[in-house]
Amino acid sequence: MARFLFVVLPLTGHLNAAVAVGQAVAAAGGEVAWCGPQTDLLPLVEPTATVYSTGKRYYRQDDSTGQTAARSLWDGYLMPFNRFILEPVEAAIADFRPDVLVVDQYAVAGALAAHRHGIRWATLCTGAMELTPPSWELPGHQDWVRERLAKVWGWAGLAPDPALDLRFSPYLVLALTSTELVGQAALPPRCVLVGPALGRRLDDPEFPWVDWDSERRHVLVTVGTSSEHMAEEFYQRTLAALRPLADRLQPVLVASPATVPEPPGHALVVERVPMLDLLPRLDMVACHGGMGTVTEALAFGVPLVVAPIRHDQPMVARQVAAAGAGREVSFTDATPAELTAALAAVLDEPSYRAAARRIAADFATAGGASRAAVELTTLASGP
Repeated sequence: MARFLFVVLPLTGHLNAAVAVGQAVAAAGGEVAWCGPQTDLLPLVEPTATVYSTGKRYYRQDDSTGQTAARSLWDGYLMPFNRFILEPVEAAIADFRPDVLVVDQYAVAGALAAHRHGIRWATLCTGAMELTPPSWELPGHQDWVRERLAKVWGWAGLAPDPALDLRFSPYLVLALTSTELVGQAALPPRCVLVGPALGRRLDDPEFPWVDWDSERRHVLVTVGTSSEHMAEEFYQRTLAALRPLADRLQPVLVASPATVPEPPGHALVVERVPMLDLLPRLDMVACHGGMGTVTEALAFGVPLVVAPIRHDQPMVARQVAAAGAGREVSFTDATPAELTAALAAVLDEPSYRAAARRIAADFATAGGASRAAVELTTLASGP
């Protein structure tokens, strides 16, 4: 039985995908262990799962956008996070003795530890910023990140290997997207596009189905877990935009009551949703462009209105628009009238849902978590 150690990043979209792949690997007969913060992992994995705790470093709230946000992500969170987890990952490897590490793309300390110990590893790409970065929007990004990665090598007392980018395993890169979205973009070697990884979510909350209005169509509005502190004004504009559609549309807003203090009576405001149970019932998703949210919606053939904020979200928004599965709007500047026009178009024009269903079929062919498990099992058994 092959042994797989998952090294994870404690952010919701990253964790959900990794857990889904881990479930598929276990179902295929692999032995799975986890390396990450216990507070994040224990609610998501089976009670009998082996978890090697790294402790927790929290993602610092940040209002920056564009290249400033990309660099702040690395300097303000990823670099301290990876320095923090390097020693616990080394200890987990020594104890569990895995055949393969499955490493979140941003948990580069896990990649370095695997390389240092001569263990094959696979990269799990849950975003687009490193996978398909536009040079014109993030000029110099690749060289700048490589300078940071050189410091990671230094933490282990090693000189950087110029042939090895710790963000991309030379053995296997699992990207949770498909050709319908990335198009002809250049991809790293040994990259397999498997589509979104969906699995059982043991921590799903209850949902107020009793307030679900079956006479209306439904839109989910969310800005993800790390940008809500920037979203109060966006939610107000969105509610104003939805007002002309109130007779036929019920919004479900994923937000705290403080962010949406006075919602209209027909709207549902909840802090968390059982996403995979909700999506088959939705007519549209309006979101920030996080790749997890976008690909989950498209996996169910649900079209989108995307208001990107930062990091890889502008890239994902453009991919959605280019594929015809939704419209992009400005998070900061779109007026209620512009939002109404975008929402009504995606709701009423059949081409958007047709494109979303085409992408859903492409995702199904790509194979998702099951395909990822096959690739990992092959990696573990290969020479």
